Amino acid sequence: MTSSRLTIATIPGDGIGNEVLPAATRVIDHAAAQSGVSIDWNWLDWGCDYLVANGSMMPSDGIDRLSQSDAVFLGAVGRPDVADHESLWGLLIPIRRAFDQYVNLRPVRQFEGVPVRVTIPSEARIDMVIVRENTEGEYSELGGRFGRGTDREFAIQENVFTRTGIERVATYAFEQAQSRRSKLTSATKSNGIIHTMPFWDEIVDEVAARYPSIATRKVLIDALAAELVQRPHDFDVIVASNLFGDILSDLAAATVGSLGIAASANLDPERRYPSMFEPVHGSAPDIMGKGIANPIAAIWSGAMMLDHLGHTEISDRIMAAIDDTLASPATRTADLGGTSDTEGVTTAVISALGAS
Repeated sequence: MTSSRLTIATIPGDGIGNEVLPAATRVIDHAAAQSGVSIDWNWLDWGCDYLVANGSMMPSDGIDRLSQSDAVFLGAVGRPDVADHESLWGLLIPIRRAFDQYVNLRPVRQFEGVPVRVTIPSEARIDMVIVRENTEGEYSELGGRFGRGTDREFAIQENVFTRTGIERVATYAFEQAQSRRSKLTSATKSNGIIHTMPFWDEIVDEVAARYPSIATRKVLIDALAAELVQRPHDFDVIVASNLFGDILSDLAAATVGSLGIAASANLDPERRYPSMFEPVHGSAPDIMGKGIANPIAAIWSGAMMLDHLGHTEISDRIMAAIDDTLASPATRTADLGGTSDTEGVTTAVISALGAS
């Protein structure tokens, strides 16, 4: 049964995360109240500031504390004076893996009024989802460095691809395609990466055989990157490994405007653990504190969270309000050719939702 009271672990994190996450929670609270749903936001000050003060990105019992929540809402991770691998592997990746959030779902769509960054036919629309494997692949801890600081120094990084890991993310992607336009593209590099990528192709083919109604193709990652620039409107669902999905989703988001409208969900589809929702634009230290960060990616991520938690009607209303807000330059931020700021966009989305 869908709960009318939700508990959300809320981690603004670093940089503009501290600006866009409070903005998003205001929108979500307003929309939720309209439907009689209340949300307990459990604000947590974890991130790079916490690391500098305490020696870790989150406390030792952090995962246990997060496990008590219905979901995790994350703002951004990263600070210029903290190594990226230290911040990422200290917070985001441990959460993804502890809660087996094996699907990273990244929707990409064209919004009315927002100029796309590529040339497409006038009647075409960009509307795709990228399903990224989120717990293994190229983002593996296996490997190491030898001979540090000497002329013999070298580094080894091992990729990890399992049958279970590939099969379950591919199955999720085919289910997505079945509910959309029945087209799926698998990103690969099996001509050059001799072991893992042919294995990926084999498992994706096995899953494809269970979905004969889905038009399936596999495309080498370099060619696929070019196609996303040349013909982004042709894509429906893309399934990709951890690294390939990460890169392709940023590229795809740029075609429809900017990373300011790049939302994502880190999902445990079996709902054994909390899932985590986050904008993918990063902490953006260059604009931190200026009040100009685009809150749409965070708001959209929040809408995805509500949908996952069974409140699809609230999610749909938030997305309709986003549509209304993005239609005018006066209620868009500068990254989308607009003249507004974080507060102006947030207020516009709330206004589009109407009175409580």
